[in-house]
Amino acid sequence: MLQQQTQNTQPPSTPSFQIPAYVLDDLCSRFIINIPEEERQDLIRIFFQIELAHWFYLDFYCAEQPELKTCGIKDFSAQIFHHCPSLSGHAQEVDKILGNWKSYKMSVPTYGAIMLDPEMKYCLLVQGFWAKASWGFPKGKVNAGEPPHECAIREVFEETGFEVSRLINQEEFLENRMNDQLTRLYIIENVPLDTKFQPKTRKEIKSLQWFPIDALPAHKRDQSSKTQLGLNPNTFFMVIPFIKSLRKWVGNRQNLSEASQTATIRPSSRPRSATGGKSTKDTDNISNSNRQYKEKQKLRQQQYFSQMNQSEYQELLHLKDSKTRAREARDRKQQRHEQSTTQGYASPNYKSDKNQQFHILNRDGTVGGKPRRSLATQFDNQGNYGNQYQPGKYGNKSDRRQRTNDQNTSIENFVPPSWRNFRLDVDSVLACIG
Repeated sequence: MLQQQTQNTQPPSTPSFQIPAYVLDDLCSRFIINIPEEERQDLIRIFFQIELAHWFYLDFYCAEQPELKTCGIKDFSAQIFHHCPSLSGHAQEVDKILGNWKSYKMSVPTYGAIMLDPEMKYCLLVQGFWAKASWGFPKGKVNAGEPPHECAIREVFEETGFEVSRLINQEEFLENRMNDQLTRLYIIENVPLDTKFQPKTRKEIKSLQWFPIDALPAHKRDQSSKTQLGLNPNTFFMVIPFIKSLRKWVGNRQNLSEASQTATIRPSSRPRSATGGKSTKDTDNISNSNRQYKEKQKLRQQQYFSQMNQSEYQELLHLKDSKTRAREARDRKQQRHEQSTTQGYASPNYKSDKNQQFHILNRDGTVGGKPRRSLATQFDNQGNYGNQYQPGKYGNKSDRRQRTNDQNTSIENFVPPSWRNFRLDVDSVLACIG
């Protein structure tokens, strides 16, 4: 009972799938046991061998034997350390060694190539085998003591099957440093678009494709790849750091090519002057060609910068439009408020006629009495009626009683006795209307 319980209990680091012992024996003998003694003492170097063994396990054993399951580098390295006698003493430190190996691996320089077609309008990108892998240039990590350009030639051949040793120029490359890792890509020109690429590694490169350089994003907010290719900019996050420099390099190379073509036009049949110099016609033709070349160069630069800043300019316009709409909405609200406040006073339909007169309606329904002027004529320019209370007249707070009496007197003077004693005779009004 105790033995059965011990067998069912697995350590936390034990993987769910156990690789057969004969497979581990073969992998250890191929990649670990026969390495030099000085490299066997370095656990970081051993992990590079374990990575090769892991790829071999996935490419051959799992592909040919369906009963074997795939696993990650963490589970695979743990089983290798437990199985190999020379590594079993470090089996409890696998996670720590794996972390150190990943940190060191990120600092190893990578070298590759940017392959361009003869017209320098397309570049070749490769996609990793794993799901949701992004597109990138063919490249890989350098081996110890390996020259950079030879590393680029080797990696391009492994990932594309194309030999670039005769086309590579060690002086033409683009570099970028990200997270303390140097990436150098040599520019390879004149690669035919109909080239049949065949990767030499298994389950590393899923697909290869030519992409227009103008359609690739230059920054993470550039939506040109979304509109032209139907792919999000995040799909090209490994390509983005090189696009601006690549476009600049292509533009300079095209300008140099056009300039060299213009300079090589030297027809021998053109007449020359008696002194051996160029004729006036030759000078005019050269000046016209130079002027046309400068105009083409200026137009190309304008198109280049217009395309580079198109997305940023659209975002800026959208931001300005939103601010303008908000400001216009506030102005309309303020205008409606002012119109509602001044309605009846500043409205053009309002007319103040001081000469308008009113009559008194008698109880019997007849209109009579002395015509009275508009109430507006009974006020002075300050809005006061007769000797009414004026603002500011009673500055002392103790004169409140006198102020109240004056106000009452003003009200009596304002309302005549005939109006105060007026009573509406409803029957007389109805009879008059009928």
